Amino acid sequence: MENHTKVTPEFILVGFKSHPGLQLLLSVLFSTMYVATVVGNACMIFIIRMDSKLHTPMYFFLENLSILDMSYSSVIAPKAVLTFSAGRRIISYNACASQMFFFSLFGTTEAFLLAVMAYDRFTAICNPLLYQIIMNKRLCLLLVVGSYLSGCINCTIQTGFTFSLSFCGPTEIKHYFCDVPAVMYASCSDTLVNEIVMLAVCGSIIVGTAFVVFISYGYIIVTIVQMPSVESRRKAFSTCSSHILAVSLFFGTVFFMYAEPGAKTSPDKSSTVSILYTIVIPMLNPFIYTLQNNDVKGSLKKHFKRKSFF
Repeated sequence: MENHTKVTPEFILVGFKSHPGLQLLLSVLFSTMYVATVVGNACMIFIIRMDSKLHTPMYFFLENLSILDMSYSSVIAPKAVLTFSAGRRIISYNACASQMFFFSLFGTTEAFLLAVMAYDRFTAICNPLLYQIIMNKRLCLLLVVGSYLSGCINCTIQTGFTFSLSFCGPTEIKHYFCDVPAVMYASCSDTLVNEIVMLAVCGSIIVGTAFVVFISYGYIIVTIVQMPSVESRRKAFSTCSSHILAVSLFFGTVFFMYAEPGAKTSPDKSSTVSILYTIVIPMLNPFIYTLQNNDVKGSLKKHFKRKSFF
């Protein structure tokens, strides 16, 4: 019988280690994009809270999206910068488990929140007369809390199952952070059950939330096409275009990572794709919603005019 060590005191993150010439570039890239993510999302939250016209369900959900983007980038980026710049690739067992837990929590919550935002746009465009009644404060709060609870359930399952595996000797994780497939790949245990659980749980979350998004936007597109005036169609589409772009970026990369059977066996490809949803998408979201949204742009102009006046 093999003598497996159940818990190892530390892991070694070896993502992108085979490309030594890229280390400085990656460090600068991650640092720059992380600062842009924090500043951009913080500004979005500030704008929404300062302008009373933006105190609506749509912007309440957008504010929570900005909080999530800052949160799960903060779980990954600082450690990645230290890894690339200072070569500090060692991460303790507990720190690795914590990073996996919180990244899964915030990432899963974002998937559910994007589905909630799609339902909000569906209600606003397809049932405008009932919108204020349906999307009341109580329901909005319940939808956000439900998104976080769903994320908490998933991250507990994923982290619990992954760290029930055995890890033998010095354990190298072929990634720049403790992602579920990468940590499973590093285990010396049989991971078949874990792979099935990950595929079932993550697959159902991705497919379920994406289904809500696609159905909602299917009805939205039909409704927009049937609108009598060009101006009403343009206005309706302008409120949805930014969300469609954000959803496409998020679900496209996440589906590749967690719903594709080969994700676990392609660590180099996974590390590259992970940059998109851990750093790039959280950085782009505030710009997407600002550039495509007349209300936010108007609020920004009004704020800057007020500043220049004083």
